[in-house]
Amino acid sequence: MIYLELLLGFLRVGCFSFGGAYGAIPLIRDVVMGYGWMDDEALSCIIAISESTPGPIMVNLATYIGSSQGGFLGAVLATFAVVAPSFFVVLLVMAALSALVKNECFRTVLGGLKACVVGVILATGVEMLTGYLCPAGAGGALQMQAVKLAVILAVIWLPLKFLLKGRFSPVVLIAISAVLGVFIY
Repeated sequence: MIYLELLLGFLRVGCFSFGGAYGAIPLIRDVVMGYGWMDDEALSCIIAISESTPGPIMVNLATYIGSSQGGFLGAVLATFAVVAPSFFVVLLVMAALSALVKNECFRTVLGGLKACVVGVILATGVEMLTGYLCPAGAGGALQMQAVKLAVILAVIWLPLKFLLKGRFSPVVLIAISAVLGVFIY
């Protein structure tokens, strides 16, 4: 039964997530919580780990959750389910690309989806930030360690973004976050 749940759950994530992994996090959270595979704190940790490991975040999440719930076969099924819809959509779009790009209606739909994806990613970021700064388990109290880390990262990131004219690698920020996390926590 777990294999069917993994397949259907991550197939839903693969079919209905737009805008990449950050846009898919709310849907992944719904699927994982809906099936009771892990709690919110564990999922938040897995999301952070998936962001800092090589490879697409959705694939990393699906592989880990599939492995933790159904072993090797669970990992394979969850990974296949999250990747297959995009693969087939890309094949179909490539076949019809020349006609679609010229269609004004299609370009309008894509413009609307872009705005929606920005909103979903922004909402996810705000939710994760507030969840770490004021976790529900701490009674909503402000976590000073998390605030310190967020402020230090902002102080590092903002000047470098402007000095380097946007060429600041997220990998460097992840590495700095890891080192600071070790010292702060």
